[in-house]
Amino acid sequence: MERSNGERERVFDLYRQWGYLEADLDPLGFLQPVPQPELPLDGEFAEEARRYYCSTVGVEFTHITDIERRRWIQERMEGPAPAVDQDRALDLLTRADLFELVLQQRYLGTKRFSLEGVTALIPLVDEILDGAGQNGAVELVMGMSHRGRLNVIVHVARRAPEEVFAGFEDVDPRSVLGSGDVKYHMGATGEYVTRSGAKIHIHLVSNPSHLEAVDPVTVGRTRAKQDRAGEGGKKQFLPLLVHGDGAFAGQGVFAETLNLAEIHGYSVGGTIHVIVNNLIGFTTVPSELHSSRFAAQLARRQNIPIFHVNAEDVDAVIRVGRLALDYRYKFGGDVVIDLIGYRRHGHSEVDDPTITQPLLYKSIKGHPPLWELYAEDAEIEDAKSRADAIKAELETAQKRAGSIRKKPMLRQLPSYWDKYQGGRYKAQYEVETTVPAEELQSLTERLTTYPADFHIHPKVSKLLEQRAEMGNGKRAVDYGMAEALAFASLVKVGTPVRLSGQDTRRGTFNQRHSVLVDIENEQEYVPLQHVSENQARCEIYNSTLSEAGVLGFEYGYSRDFPETLVLWEAQFGDFANVAQAIIDQFIVAGEFKWNLLSGLVLLLPHGYEGQGPEHSSARIERFLQLAAADNFQICQPSTAAQYFHLLRRQALRPWRKPLVVFTPKSMLRHPEASSSIGEFSSGSFLKVRPDLEPTDARRILLCTGKIGHELRIERRKKKDLGVAITFVEQLYPFPEAELAAELQRHPNAREIMWVQEEPANMGALNYMLPRLRHLAGERPVLSVKRSASPSPATGSAKAHDVEQKALLSLALTANGH
Repeated sequence: MERSNGERERVFDLYRQWGYLEADLDPLGFLQPVPQPELPLDGEFAEEARRYYCSTVGVEFTHITDIERRRWIQERMEGPAPAVDQDRALDLLTRADLFELVLQQRYLGTKRFSLEGVTALIPLVDEILDGAGQNGAVELVMGMSHRGRLNVIVHVARRAPEEVFAGFEDVDPRSVLGSGDVKYHMGATGEYVTRSGAKIHIHLVSNPSHLEAVDPVTVGRTRAKQDRAGEGGKKQFLPLLVHGDGAFAGQGVFAETLNLAEIHGYSVGGTIHVIVNNLIGFTTVPSELHSSRFAAQLARRQNIPIFHVNAEDVDAVIRVGRLALDYRYKFGGDVVIDLIGYRRHGHSEVDDPTITQPLLYKSIKGHPPLWELYAEDAEIEDAKSRADAIKAELETAQKRAGSIRKKPMLRQLPSYWDKYQGGRYKAQYEVETTVPAEELQSLTERLTTYPADFHIHPKVSKLLEQRAEMGNGKRAVDYGMAEALAFASLVKVGTPVRLSGQDTRRGTFNQRHSVLVDIENEQEYVPLQHVSENQARCEIYNSTLSEAGVLGFEYGYSRDFPETLVLWEAQFGDFANVAQAIIDQFIVAGEFKWNLLSGLVLLLPHGYEGQGPEHSSARIERFLQLAAADNFQICQPSTAAQYFHLLRRQALRPWRKPLVVFTPKSMLRHPEASSSIGEFSSGSFLKVRPDLEPTDARRILLCTGKIGHELRIERRKKKDLGVAITFVEQLYPFPEAELAAELQRHPNAREIMWVQEEPANMGALNYMLPRLRHLAGERPVLSVKRSASPSPATGSAKAHDVEQKALLSLALTANGH
């Protein structure tokens, strides 16, 4: 008997490891099983093992390092298959297939990105939702691209079909002149009643065409909802991501998102991933899309099981859905379902796929829809009459769509957005940002002390001593302390703070030190979490070495926790360009496309200090190019107090707009950029910071950031009070009134000059000059800048010094250009 059990385990272990390669996974038979010589074919054990691991389900799980997880999967795979409600499954399949058929018939030649060939997605999600409801879920947060999205809006988000049909009728076009988005990018919300009777809210996240860009946004939104719920939030809010096969393997932002799965600051208790696998890209075959056997195998780098399933074995699909759901709730980890089917039409229904895949589409042409195959297999005799009734329903809904006059809203915003506003700026949105002197002293005490038995690093001890002096007026306040005071003042009155980025806890430039580390045992102490007894949360996380994934996550978080000051810090400002799709598609355009607000803050270190092309510029010009209709804010605070007031303004006022802050590097501790403690208990953020020294200047120099301080230092050396040096602290929305007032303060100035460190084709030059000329009237507006260049900065520190001295000299002594 022992020998028999040992032989069984030997055979089964081989099939557990390699059986998926011989599974029957492609409904059309183009993806043939790969014979594995080491898999025994004869004998009772081999036959039994093949039944479990080489049927229409193939599972990859032996790469998982946790033996408990491996054992759990094999027990479920080798146990009895649960019963399936085939009547319900048929109804869902029929509705999904016929919805696409009606669209095809009524709107021939219109893009819709059909789900036909993988309509088993709908009963799959139905099973996932049933299990989620039994585990206490109240909401499914779902991200997906365009393939099958309209079907999901109707059959998962439960929006009325006529609302989707109205999108094809293009009703009410005037409501979206210059804005809005195509129908297969829009988000949707609704209520789903599961098979067991549970009600689950569905939130389908709005997305752009940039495949997989919605992944980190969806996960970030889920984390925010979970944090709002508190204990038990990870059970209540379930994230589900639907991917294309080519995008899953090819898009790096997905790999970045997957890497967040079990990292403390970003985990959501497991995401369920479904690959809607058509075994084709736009016109591209799998061998040209990924180097691995399956697109899903990217997930093998982590402890994530992969369930490949033939999309035409609907009962197996449903079984896999429950297995994946149960795995997520038991182990709190990600899981991948590779739903392998086909794509009935071309990529967007207007393409002719027979040009590039003639044999594949010859096979598809005569292939029956899935509901017909399933009805036959399940021997459901009234399937045809059911289908006729459902089609009639859909055709009636399509006719009703023609009478709709106002564009339907497919989603409802949660109540926590009720007190926040978007749209154009109004002065009434301004708030008080000062903090009383005695309160600043109290906050300083909490920020600069630690437990008596805490062994602090000598350098950090010295820093805290200096910060104590800053908060008590004995030393000028630098940016690091200004930020700490802003955060502390906010959490004390109930405004949460969340900051993440690469090496953010200490700070790239050694400026933050938000987390103290005991030098004897590496225990951590976070002063910002000990400001007061009933304070709000303050979370500061070191992120993964990722820009797009982390920034997308934080944008998502800001969408579902608007009360929180959410910040993302780039290690250097120009690294943000790795996340350009998140910036372009979500942050600056989300309100205009989808009417979705965000108060996310981007902290982008910027300044020319001889550190080379990649450590100088945060690409100010790119953000200014994206600015329109008050869609976001662009600021460069030149002093610590300005930074303090800017952060508090962003958190406290009801106008919820993203904020891009170009933060300093060398000026973080520079005396010129430091502030007296009195500036924190008086004043406000100044959009234009005037120069109060010259009362009647002959020349006005306008600038932002570090160059302004250098100009003032150089002016002091020259003792030239005929030059006014004014900082433009807010570039967008453009501070027209404030700049006009500053120009009028110097009526005898015959020369107005824009000065910047950046090359002529970069920085704010091309944005500022036409606006300044409008304000200046007949007075000439000139400029001083580096010569136009394809690269932001020189790689030579000495060359930088030469250039910088020339800039300062030109600005203070000569005519500009």
